[in-house]
Amino acid sequence: MAAEALAEAGRKLGHEIKVETQGSVGAQNQLTDDEIAAADIVLLACDIEVDDERFAGKPVYRTSTGTALKKSQQTINDALAGAAVESAGSAPAGGERKKSMKERGVYKHLLTGVSFMLPMVVAGGLCIALSFVFGIEAFQEEGTLAAALMQIGGGTAFALMVPVLAGYIAYSIADRPGIAPGMIGGMLASTLGAGFIGGIIAGFLAGYTAKLIAQKLKLPASVESLKPILVIPLLASLVTGLVMIYLVGTPVAGMLSALTDFLNNMGSTNAVLLGLLLGAMMCVDLGGPINKAAYTFGVGLLSTQTYAPMAAIMAAGMVPAIGMGIASFLARSKFAETERDGGKAAFVLGLCFISEGAIPFAAKDPLRVIPISIVGGAITGALSMYFQIKLMAPHGGLFVLLIPGAVNQALLYLLSIAVGSLIIGVAYALLKPAQQKLEVPEGASA
Repeated sequence: MAAEALAEAGRKLGHEIKVETQGSVGAQNQLTDDEIAAADIVLLACDIEVDDERFAGKPVYRTSTGTALKKSQQTINDALAGAAVESAGSAPAGGERKKSMKERGVYKHLLTGVSFMLPMVVAGGLCIALSFVFGIEAFQEEGTLAAALMQIGGGTAFALMVPVLAGYIAYSIADRPGIAPGMIGGMLASTLGAGFIGGIIAGFLAGYTAKLIAQKLKLPASVESLKPILVIPLLASLVTGLVMIYLVGTPVAGMLSALTDFLNNMGSTNAVLLGLLLGAMMCVDLGGPINKAAYTFGVGLLSTQTYAPMAAIMAAGMVPAIGMGIASFLARSKFAETERDGGKAAFVLGLCFISEGAIPFAAKDPLRVIPISIVGGAITGALSMYFQIKLMAPHGGLFVLLIPGAVNQALLYLLSIAVGSLIIGVAYALLKPAQQKLEVPEGASA
């Protein structure tokens, strides 16, 4: 969506622009060396770590995908005015202050880890769900297809979830030398029972340790080449491993165990309150830090076989965009033609669990769209938790319902999503002001 917004803004401003995207499916519409060489500026709109070495020597401007989506034309104008030449793989000293803490700090590192971990969790969760097609306990019989699916999903994919999370958090901080100590720390967190919380701690510990060693440890030129492949991984792994074993692992494992027990044994009132909180968080900033915090919480709990929060989170994340689509249909006269087209797109994106589909509406009318979305999302999350719905896969929207066993109560899950979507759609259709029509004076041509 940000790529489309930038491309459209570039055309409107009269600039020739080519946008390369790097998502979970890899790089699309890749820039060639000749195109990079011919470019006047390079605009990097990203929330995760990307390889920027090929842009060395070019004027570069950095921002987030959210800013590029919401303020596309302003982003291009700011880039033309403020781009600065960088050295390979580093940010300009002057440009560093242009980046918010979200873009260059903890949020970016955590989001990098989550983005690399997510395909592992989705694949593993769906394999587990497929094993349930043969019966909830069919996987316990060795040699069966159900057992093989459970081994692939729960025994392998989920086992790699925390190490991958920690490894790529460390990669975001310290580049390639951080991957080994990060994954080692993540595996220790997993085996010690510290789960995703321990994995996050291990990732940051390994990353900053590796970065500190790289910056402070000076070696003779003859052995300097060994530092990234031997010295840094060894020392950072030792520090991370020892800290995880002797200081972090046991207390974090106890905390995670207590949290898991609370979630699995809480009464309906506490479940509804948790659903309200998680549902509201998913709709506060529609893909921003608060949304990602709630989502990461739900994904992390999957490793402890706690599936109810994930169901509430995905349901609540779907309803803002679906609601905007409903509103644009119910109150067609209040929406411009482009907004009605945007409503159709938002409806489809919502079905796919892409909360960002509601951003164009929130950007134009935040004081109505965001509060209405929070209310609808909170109610959706509360209903999901009240009905004790469990979701095995952390993504896919309504399409995961096509897999038997992915959701334990599909009809009640659909009801929860429908209620929240209708609340948002009807409320915004009623509260949105009508379009102001330009009056044409008599004798003038329109």
